[in-house]
Amino acid sequence: MKQTRGNNARYSPYFVNDSSSSQEDSAGKGVQNANQEKQSRKSPKKPRQPVNRFGEMSEEDVLKRTLPEHLGHNLDILFVGINPGLMSAYKGHHYPGANNHFWPCLFESGLVPERLTYLDDVRCPSTFGIGLTNMVERTTRGSADLSRKEMRDGKEILITKVQQYKPLIVCFNGKGKYFGTTFLCPIVIYELFAGSKCKVGRQKDPIPGTDSAVYVMPSTSGRTQTYPRASDKLPFFLELKNLRDEMKRNSLVHSNDESGQKNSQ
Repeated sequence: MKQTRGNNARYSPYFVNDSSSSQEDSAGKGVQNANQEKQSRKSPKKPRQPVNRFGEMSEEDVLKRTLPEHLGHNLDILFVGINPGLMSAYKGHHYPGANNHFWPCLFESGLVPERLTYLDDVRCPSTFGIGLTNMVERTTRGSADLSRKEMRDGKEILITKVQQYKPLIVCFNGKGKYFGTTFLCPIVIYELFAGSKCKVGRQKDPIPGTDSAVYVMPSTSGRTQTYPRASDKLPFFLELKNLRDEMKRNSLVHSNDESGQKNSQ
């Protein structure tokens, strides 16, 4: 189909019609020749230097690091990721990425009373009743580098931690895709833990051997396609806050009832 152009339209050599006039053909060749001459006069591009993300540390050195977890007894919420990424291991803090929405959503939802950054993760258990850990402690470039055995072992370790520390709620942070070397399937971190499909939100079963409720939310990473913005993730944090407040009220009522029964005896 012959393209139409106005008098002021710029000629593009990429859309040359075979039925065009010889005048247009010669004009097109002239533009192409001029572009070729300009390109030949340009100095060759220098190869890009690799970006050093980790200061004086090599990526191999970062992979050897582990991320400290922050735990405490009787927490309100224990957040669980899948395993540390490179930047988390390098900085030694949870959710340090500029595009990760974990810390902004934590404040905007009212789960914490002040704005926090990843540097505040160490005081979350004692000050805000919030713990941070991962299913697998090994640092990798991506979760696809984890073996199934590591995930199975991580599940048992996590159950032991929850039984020991007894958080009110265990929140699995992350919904995405797992790209293995021989398979490709959509997963949720909790699905790795439970061995069955699930939807985001509160799950019906607690962590085995505990009364700890389970909540699943999408990944707080900015690369999450389904929930790319902080505002997309905030409703899950708000729901988590409501669940926390409700469970704490019920726990207080139950505690008061038991205290009243003992006093009446």
